[in-house]
Amino acid sequence: MVATTKLPRFLFFLVSLALFFISTNALFSDGWESTIWKEKSYQNKRISSADPTNGNDDFIKIPKKSTITLAEIKGRGIIKHIWMTLASKDPMVRKNAVLRMYWDNHSHSSVEVPLGEFFGQGWGEEYILNSLPLVAAPKKGKSMNSYFPMPFESGAKIQIDNESEEDISNFYFYIDYEEWKTPIESPLRFHAQWNRSITKPNTTNQRENEWSLLGEMEKTKFQKENFFTVLETEGKGHFIGLNLYVDSPTPLWYGEGDDLIFIDGNQTTATLKGTGTEDVFNTAWSPKEVFMHPYFGYPRVSDSIGWLGRTHLYRFWVESPIRFEKNFLFLLEHGHANSLTLDLVSVAYWYQSLNPKPMKVLPKKEFRVNQPEINFRHIHKWRDSFRSEKANGEIWGNE
Repeated sequence: MVATTKLPRFLFFLVSLALFFISTNALFSDGWESTIWKEKSYQNKRISSADPTNGNDDFIKIPKKSTITLAEIKGRGIIKHIWMTLASKDPMVRKNAVLRMYWDNHSHSSVEVPLGEFFGQGWGEEYILNSLPLVAAPKKGKSMNSYFPMPFESGAKIQIDNESEEDISNFYFYIDYEEWKTPIESPLRFHAQWNRSITKPNTTNQRENEWSLLGEMEKTKFQKENFFTVLETEGKGHFIGLNLYVDSPTPLWYGEGDDLIFIDGNQTTATLKGTGTEDVFNTAWSPKEVFMHPYFGYPRVSDSIGWLGRTHLYRFWVESPIRFEKNFLFLLEHGHANSLTLDLVSVAYWYQSLNPKPMKVLPKKEFRVNQPEINFRHIHKWRDSFRSEKANGEIWGNE
């Protein structure tokens, strides 16, 4: 009886594990190598922080206000894995240190993102993330991993810019890559970009009306500048993923906003139109629970009343990257009809041909700081103001 109950579970585990690895290989081979058993024509290489004296000081120091080049690779290849961890007296070091990547001796960076937010940890915090391309692993999320394949034909450079007022006393890293002799067939290169907006209500009367709590809800009016921009880019490529960090100053559900994706010049009617923020992240009904799937999830949710505070969502288009030939625009509503004030930070991940135009400039750390926390004390003061407005009546909660 024991054997028959355990066997199906074990088989289910093996099947699930096999499907996971098949999907992983199918996505990240990108047509180069589709089977793990096939004969390989590259050499495995690694650049790391290993102690050159063969001692145990397997780390480097990154002084405050300085930039360090971790790797400068000549020739062609594909970076397959990056692992990093660090120690600093700065509690916000993951927000104050910036990761930059350059491909093929291009003058502009293709990746320019604060370190923690690139690897899937918002607000300078450390927490577990378990997705297909990005993993923040034990101890308590201190281990940052990327499995995005990053091809290059004539060189790659990876830098860390420590904008902090404190040194990074211990910075450990691996950069594992394949050195290729044959040309990289695809011209597409890996990109990642950070964006932020503290939104304002764009309703007619500037009221944060959601769920019809303040009267009849308005219809959404399309004006590009009213939406949060996840990514706008020109060129040919495909969009692969998104980390979205939401800090909400209201206990009300933040996610009635739809996603609008415009492809190849059409900016009047969305090519892909969604039905709500949680829906584009593959969940439903205003969730507030930690959940992590290889393709999508909520690794960090608010621990306050309602949806007040910080929530992190991610989605990777593993099953079908979103292709574009000329240009790409990804917009997101902040509440239905763009009615809510939210602090939104996004990191978009995509592949495209190298663009002669530089990406949007990353703001300095002074302009990337978190918004102040709103807690129970503020809520109690709000209630007192509401009671006074109602002449201090004795209604329960002063509804």
